Amino acid sequence: MVHSEHTGAGLARRLGLFDATMLVMGGIIGSGIFMNPAVAARRVHTTFLLLTVWALGGLVALAAAFIWAELATARPEVGGQYAYLREAFHPLVAFLYGWGLLLVIQTGGMAAVAVTFARYFLELTNLHAADGLVAALALAILTIVNCLGVRAGGTVQSFLMVLKIVAIVALIACGLFLAGPEKAPAVNPFGSGNIGGAEFHTYSFRDVFPFLTMIGAAMVPVLFAYGGWQTATFVAGEIREPGKNLPRALVIGVTAVVVLYLAVNFVCVRALGIYGLANTTTPASDVMRMALGPTGARLIAAGIAISTLGFLSQSMLTAPRVYFAMAEDGLFFGAVAKLSPRSRVPVIAIVMQGLLATAIALSGKYEQILNYVVSVDFIFFGLTAMCVFIFRRRLQGAHIGGALARVPGHPLTTALFIAVCWLVVINTVYQYPRNTLIGLAILLAGIPAYFLWQRGHRS
Repeated sequence: MVHSEHTGAGLARRLGLFDATMLVMGGIIGSGIFMNPAVAARRVHTTFLLLTVWALGGLVALAAAFIWAELATARPEVGGQYAYLREAFHPLVAFLYGWGLLLVIQTGGMAAVAVTFARYFLELTNLHAADGLVAALALAILTIVNCLGVRAGGTVQSFLMVLKIVAIVALIACGLFLAGPEKAPAVNPFGSGNIGGAEFHTYSFRDVFPFLTMIGAAMVPVLFAYGGWQTATFVAGEIREPGKNLPRALVIGVTAVVVLYLAVNFVCVRALGIYGLANTTTPASDVMRMALGPTGARLIAAGIAISTLGFLSQSMLTAPRVYFAMAEDGLFFGAVAKLSPRSRVPVIAIVMQGLLATAIALSGKYEQILNYVVSVDFIFFGLTAMCVFIFRRRLQGAHIGGALARVPGHPLTTALFIAVCWLVVINTVYQYPRNTLIGLAILLAGIPAYFLWQRGHRS
C-alpha cells in the first residue's frame, strides 16, 4: 500500500462525485477515440460492424466499471490493481502487474497517446517530421516538466476533461449538421473488399471462425480506447465518501463515455464513409475539415493536441503510485520510492517511465503499440475481476455479509467479463503474434526479477 505522505493525497481527499466522475472520464478519454475509429474501420468493413464493435466495447467497459466499483468499495484505502492482486493472490502476481505496467501497459499506452498527439500536431502545423520523433519530444518535455514538480490537481484535471468533452461535442455537432453524409456503396458484412491496401476475404455464416477473429481484431483498438477506468481506483482512498461516490462515478463516467464514443463513430462514418474512414489517420480533422474547412481541421487538431498532452501529464504521475508500492514491498529499486526533497515528486520513477515510453514510441507504429499493450493489459483485467470471487468468499468466511453486493448479475456477469478478457488476449496473440508475444515475453521476464528482488530484500 502506498502511504499518503508519498502521494500528495491531501488535495484529492476533497474530491466529490463530480470530480471523481471527471477523473474516471479523463482516465478513459485520451487519444483512442480520435484515432481508433479509423483503425477499427480497417479491420471491419461495414458501418454496422463498426458500430457493433464499439457498442460491444462499451458493454465490456460498463461491466468493468461495476467490477472495479465493487473492489474499490471493498478496499477503498489501497492504490488500485496492484493492491487488489497482492491481497487476493500473491505478491508475485502484483509484482508482475507493476512490472507489466512499467514496461508494457503504461509506457505503451503513453507512447500510443504521444503518437496521436504527434499526428494532430503535424496536422496543425504542416511540419514534415516523423510521428515517432514528435512523440518522443513531447514525452521528453512532459517528463522534465513533471520532474520540476508540476502536477495537476482535481480542478485542473476537471478543466482538461471539460476541454476534451467540448472537442468531442463539437466534432459530433459538426459531423451531424455541417458535414454532408458520404455516399458510399453498400458492402456485405461477409463480403470481400479492399480497404487501405488490405484485402478482405469472403466470409459466410458457415465460416464463423475467420469472422470472429476479424471482430476480435477490431476490438483491440476499441478496447484500448475504452481502457483507463481503473486509474480512478488508484486514488480511491482520497475521494470524499469513496464507498458511495467512486462506484457512482465509475458507472456514470463510463456510461457517458460510451454515449460519446458511439456518437463520434456514427458521425465519422456518416461523413467519411467506411472506406474514407479506413483510409485516414486523422479522422476527426477530416470530419471538421468537411464541416468548417481548414479552420475546422485546425481547431479540432488544437483541441485534441492540448487534451492529449493533459492526459499524458496526468498519466506520468498516476502510475508511479504502483512503483512506490513495489519499492515499499522491497520488490523494486528502493530509489523509486524516494521523492525529490525540492519538488516532492518521484523523479526517478517519472524519468524511468518517460524514457521507456519514448523508446516504445520510436520503435513501433501506432497499431503495433495497440496490440503490444492490449494483450498484457487484459491479462490483468481478467485476474483483477477474479478478485471479486476471492474477496466475497473471504467475507463469507468471516461472516460478513452485504459489503460486496455491487456487481449486477454476479457471478454470471463477472465470469463473462473474465471470459472476454481471456478471449481478447488469445485472439490478439493469434492475429498479431509478433507484437503480442514480445509484450508477453517482457511480462514473463518479471518472474525471475521478482525472486531476485525478493531474495535481496530478505538478505
